[in-house]
Amino acid sequence: MGLTMVEKILARATGQKKVRAGQVVEPGVSLAMSHENAALVINQFLEIYRDTGLKPRVWDPDKIAIILDHRVPAESSKTATNQKKIREFVAAQKIKKFHDIRGDEGGICHQILPESGYVLPGMVVVGTDSHTTSHGALGAFSFGLGATEMASVWALGRVLNVEVPGTIKVVVRGRFPRQVLPKDFILYLIGLISAEGANFKVLEYHGPLIENMSTSGRLTVCNMSVEAGATSGLVPPDKETLRYLREEARIRGKIEIFGPDPDAEYERVLEIDVSGLEPMVACPHTVDNVKPVGQVGRVKVDQIVIGSCTNGRLDDLAVAAKILKGKKIARGVRMLIFPASFRIYQQALKLGYIADLVKAGAVIMNPGCGCCLGVHQGALGDGEVALSTTNRNFKGRMGNPKADVYLCSPAVAAASALTGFITDPRKGGK
Repeated sequence: MGLTMVEKILARATGQKKVRAGQVVEPGVSLAMSHENAALVINQFLEIYRDTGLKPRVWDPDKIAIILDHRVPAESSKTATNQKKIREFVAAQKIKKFHDIRGDEGGICHQILPESGYVLPGMVVVGTDSHTTSHGALGAFSFGLGATEMASVWALGRVLNVEVPGTIKVVVRGRFPRQVLPKDFILYLIGLISAEGANFKVLEYHGPLIENMSTSGRLTVCNMSVEAGATSGLVPPDKETLRYLREEARIRGKIEIFGPDPDAEYERVLEIDVSGLEPMVACPHTVDNVKPVGQVGRVKVDQIVIGSCTNGRLDDLAVAAKILKGKKIARGVRMLIFPASFRIYQQALKLGYIADLVKAGAVIMNPGCGCCLGVHQGALGDGEVALSTTNRNFKGRMGNPKADVYLCSPAVAAASALTGFITDPRKGGK
């Protein structure tokens, strides 16, 4: 039998002809990413060298990326001190892929990596963030690690004791109906197989819909694959991958394109036709509590968020701006917009999306993770309801266990902003 995409990548990363699901390997790492939690990794990394008499030195400073994005600008003296510690470490270790709090290079880590050309097909990418799965959109095997594991990677350049994951093949056919987006597809899939349906597996995406999907949409799908328990999401690279890397990531060197073998062995094959798919909503307090928007009921919304590593890209802002242009957000509704990077922010400014959103009543935030994880900006009050394009709605996820969080696409979010209630974008706002 042939090899799946992840088996091929891990075989290359371990210098073997082939590896199989269940085998334990120690792959070399192509890129290691951290954000503010790099401060924790630094502590663990320095501990490795304690009492050795050796000078702490990362294995390859060119293969480490650190992006400040979760608490930017710093909201407390503790955060500011940790960020200072990271800056000092980056300078001492000569790490060049460092993105500080700057308007010319900042943004969310899972947007900065692809748009900066740091991720290429066939790479092994690890990050101290569960949504590192995003980068499978570019044909990399990309997954999250803890701080201690990452410290080991910084020292050794490889991941210890990785079990080659089995793969679930997801074949997606049909075309999206009007106002149905990649976010709706991944919410539907999570609802279909449950939050544990892909535990420790790779979700490998195929089919005409995926082939015709933009890299932005693929990033959304791979980003939320972890919400089904997946170790990673993977889209075999193709002409769209090449287009994105050449035109948007501005890669000029060689880009290798390869995919799974035609006779690859999969643990399961899912066939999905999206032709009849509706806009979907994940209801509190689990991501797999998914319903078509029309079945959610009349839910009043206090705060709407568009952005994050899941849906803060240019096409997401375009969808929202088109719905809101020339209209006004309902009184009593707060709408926060978090572009995924300053590059996207600048593009949205030039195209007039920011002006349309502000005129409608939205508040534009600086690029960053903001209120997604509930530690900085946009906190919810007791009993309030948020509707968000982010990726998790666990109790307390956005900072208050006494609030409710619903997840949706940018189209549902924008339409709901006009009415003040969760609204089907196909029916429009007021």
